[in-house]
Amino acid sequence: MSRLSSSPPLTPRTPGNRLPAGGAQGPTLSPRAYARRPATAPHPVDEILPARRLVPAALQHVASMYAGLTAPPLIVGGALGLTAGQLSALLAAALVVAGLGTIAQTLDLFGIGARLPMTNGVSFAVVSPALATTAPQGADGLSEIFGATVIAGLLCLLLAPAFRRLLRFFPPVVSGCVITLVGISLLPVASVWARGGDADAPDFGSPSNLALAGATLVITLVIHRALSGRFLGRIAILLGMVAGTLIALPFGKVDVAPLAHASLFALPEPFAFGMPRLVPTVIATTVVVMLVSMMESTASLLALGAVTGRPTQDRTITGSLRALGLTTALGGVLGSFISTSYAQNVGLVALSRIRSRYVVTLCGALLVLMGLVPILGSLVALVPLPVLGGAGVVFFGSVAVAGIRTLAKAALGTGHNSLIVSVTLAFGLFPVAHPDFYDRLPAPAATVLGSGITAGCLVAILLNYLLNHLGRGTEADPDAIPVEQVTALDGAAAAPGPAWSPFHSATPPYPHTGTPTPPGGDWPAYDTDLVTGPEDAPAPPEPPFPPPVQGPSGEGESVGFPGPLHPSHHRDPGGRW
Repeated sequence: MSRLSSSPPLTPRTPGNRLPAGGAQGPTLSPRAYARRPATAPHPVDEILPARRLVPAALQHVASMYAGLTAPPLIVGGALGLTAGQLSALLAAALVVAGLGTIAQTLDLFGIGARLPMTNGVSFAVVSPALATTAPQGADGLSEIFGATVIAGLLCLLLAPAFRRLLRFFPPVVSGCVITLVGISLLPVASVWARGGDADAPDFGSPSNLALAGATLVITLVIHRALSGRFLGRIAILLGMVAGTLIALPFGKVDVAPLAHASLFALPEPFAFGMPRLVPTVIATTVVVMLVSMMESTASLLALGAVTGRPTQDRTITGSLRALGLTTALGGVLGSFISTSYAQNVGLVALSRIRSRYVVTLCGALLVLMGLVPILGSLVALVPLPVLGGAGVVFFGSVAVAGIRTLAKAALGTGHNSLIVSVTLAFGLFPVAHPDFYDRLPAPAATVLGSGITAGCLVAILLNYLLNHLGRGTEADPDAIPVEQVTALDGAAAAPGPAWSPFHSATPPYPHTGTPTPPGGDWPAYDTDLVTGPEDAPAPPEPPFPPPVQGPSGEGESVGFPGPLHPSHHRDPGGRW
């Protein structure tokens, strides 16, 4: 009694005062103390980082995407001979639109956005069609490009709910191939950056450029390894680029001229290049590029879902494509081009393991600020392309690794998946190794197939449907089929004796389970003579097939075989497996 009387009084469990885990009574805490404790930790994607970690991580994303974001308007503007003011307007529009699209992707306002750390920017696929359209007219042709861009963006917005249905065509064998191709197809971009970026420059591919790229790569890897587990190790890309830029400074590799000519403030003007003109042929070409961008963005979204641990769902794709469509339409108004998601930022998330979407939200805000204050954008432009090339090797390769990890779930040892992967990678790498591979085809087909990501995606979806869904069954699910069952089926055809099928009749009870034959038909029997070999060989401890499933009536029901059909498998006349 004394021990009971000396114990503290029990505190009733209320919403504000819960018992400790395990049911033991601990120290009494006030409701306010419990209120300060979050009930559940947020998902890393929804985590809000402190400013000392948020700002460097956002700057890392800005630095990784800046070159790819500004390259298309610079190439198109340079080819058209635009004035410095017109070129500045193109760059400002590209930065502002990319920033607004990135913010929309991370916040998901009114069903617009993916709620993932996803970035948007100008698609590089628009360069060739834009140059082909504007070549005869010069700068006057930009009004046709921007008019078609508005139409393509609105079309993407309308197709977003239907396009999400394609998610069921992206099992691990397809999504793994596409994600792998996203990373592999971008590695040549890193190689061009590492050599200097401009193939016509006299120092393109020079030892100094390659040494600068190599030094950036080595510094990044050393920082990542030495500071592993710390925040500085997670921003190794940013620190490597800063170090590479400082190394390049005394060798004259840093161009500071843009700082002197950058204006202090610039506001994008709607229809600065004239009112949009709608030309059917230009619209058709731009719509094809928009579809390519939608496919690439969906592939990047699948990769991002795998990297962040938040699997992509139908509504995620719909929201992401809505943001993509609105961003593209707004770009046509302000003087920018078709938008897409940037795979290099997906690789950066995988490498840094910083999955907070609010980091990318701040990245978008910084892009908008750089568009409005061009001198800030000029600061980022100080990073030499060889430095970006050395860093690009890391985050582009990280995307490919994410694809390989996805392929590891695709049961490549059974069924047709290994064939799907081999053919898909071949078709995806043809335009990467030889960019002129499809030049003799009609322009729309060449535009679609000229993107290795899009070509590989289409081939993977088609082969997966033809080989795994059409005709004789679906691909193996390694989580649903016991290893013993797959092994037995793989060795059945080569076993001695008469032709064998696992779906033949057997006399009950079963040799190993004693289960009677289901009333609806024969359940596959396990023939030890054919599967295990001689009679004196020990039988396996468990049968490779599961027992019949009992239906609501208590009677056994026929169950479809969940895996790939063996060459000797067949359907019985009743339609059962």
